[in-house]
Amino acid sequence: MEEMVVEALLFGDRQAQLFGARQIGHFSGKQRHKIVEKGIVPPLILMLSTDDYEAIEAALFALLSIAFRSERNKIVIAKSGAIQVLLDVLQCENELLVELAVAFLLTLSSCASNKLAIASSGTIPLVLELLNSQAYNSMSLQANLDILSILHNLSTCHQLIPSIVSSGGVATLLGLISLASETKTAGEVIVEKAMVLLENIVSSSRIGLEEAAGTDGAIQCLVEAMEEGSRQCKEDAVAILLLICESCRERYRGMILREGATAALLQLSVDGTKRARDNAKRLLLLLRDRSHCSPKNKQPKNILLLEHVMRQIEQGVGERAGMSVAFLEEMISKLRT
Repeated sequence: MEEMVVEALLFGDRQAQLFGARQIGHFSGKQRHKIVEKGIVPPLILMLSTDDYEAIEAALFALLSIAFRSERNKIVIAKSGAIQVLLDVLQCENELLVELAVAFLLTLSSCASNKLAIASSGTIPLVLELLNSQAYNSMSLQANLDILSILHNLSTCHQLIPSIVSSGGVATLLGLISLASETKTAGEVIVEKAMVLLENIVSSSRIGLEEAAGTDGAIQCLVEAMEEGSRQCKEDAVAILLLICESCRERYRGMILREGATAALLQLSVDGTKRARDNAKRLLLLLRDRSHCSPKNKQPKNILLLEHVMRQIEQGVGERAGMSVAFLEEMISKLRT
């Protein structure tokens, strides 16, 4: 069967090539390595270059099978010119083919040796465009998650983060987080994935941090995620807000306070994950206005309440069981009124 498939792909007509491509999915990993060594990747890529949707679909499935769990095959496919052809498929009008191309690109991007080639081909702005509101609503949940995973894979190569940022990645992610938050079940998965990627960009790159901090509506979006998101989402959101505030406390402290972050931060300091609790306390201490600590200065009620809690957190009273959960819950309730 292997020889028949190789013969069909290398020398066959359209029907023979379709047959050969469809058989590859039934092969074992060892068989797939053998046929790759016999040169079947270039004809499959040529099938991707046609206007024949049936041929493109068969070739995509075949190449996905070949790349599955094989770093060597992923490299061979990328070096054979598949990436640029895939970008053309991403721009076609057939949604199934677009989603298959996204899945294939995700598979190739999981290989460290392919990341620079994928980025240099113009992939980043194209996949970010697929995450805009119109495409987001038309694509399946899995396709959106695959695109976020592609970007995450590329972002682990830190030299590519500036390309993601300059292509509008931060604004796109923030917009996606806001949009996806409106749909609870599917949206929660998207928000978590987007927030993890955003934190990776912000924590790994000064340019990413500055872009996130300076994007209109970013702080509001992060505070809302901290208030209403999943447990993981809250952890990532408070981590990003902490990085923003630490980057320039004088500039961002007031902006974070104006978005009403205090009550959510106190709540996280009570019932968040360990990392979220620690970061919430650190951010609360940064938000404290030490320039108005004198009791002679008349301060707004919320500032006085925050100051009262902050003194106890700063002195470690909560760690010694002097500050109960009930006390914090009472303060949270007062701050929200």
